Amino acid sequence: MKIIFVDGYNVINSWPNLKKFIHMDSEIVRQKLIDIMENYAVFNECKIFLVFDAHSSNTSGDRKVDISDNLSVIFTKQGELADTYIERVVHKIGRKSEIMVVTSDYLEQQTVFQRGAARISSLEFYRDVYDIDCKIKIETEKINATNNRSLLMDNLDDKIIDKLENIRKGS
Repeated sequence: MKIIFVDGYNVINSWPNLKKFIHMDSEIVRQKLIDIMENYAVFNECKIFLVFDAHSSNTSGDRKVDISDNLSVIFTKQGELADTYIERVVHKIGRKSEIMVVTSDYLEQQTVFQRGAARISSLEFYRDVYDIDCKIKIETEKINATNNRSLLMDNLDDKIIDKLENIRKGS
């Protein structure tokens, strides 16, 4: 299974659809990104680690929240940047698995590449996520259209429906 590490705040500050929410509560923007990543991970059957800096918090260790089998959200320990966390983990597993790192930080891209991971900029990833989102919407519309057509009531005239309802009630 492909593993993707996403520098959360780097993505939020790069994506046009999330940048406009930066002035809002950071929890709201993070949740929007989490929802997007969950859809992407399930559709692509990959594992995403969405990493957020916690350098200004007072936690002593990393905090990991498993959203699903496909998505884990990680808040780094106090004083640690998402870049540092990603570099450390990629160094441990870099050449053992197919890994991709999403960040627009050039130095970070070079570091993880040297440790065995592929890299993609936040904006390139945005285009990929947007394309997948369009595919998900098309598939959902197909499923909804198929489900709607399969109901007998959808194909009956209103008069016949009324007659059947009267028969059901016994009137």
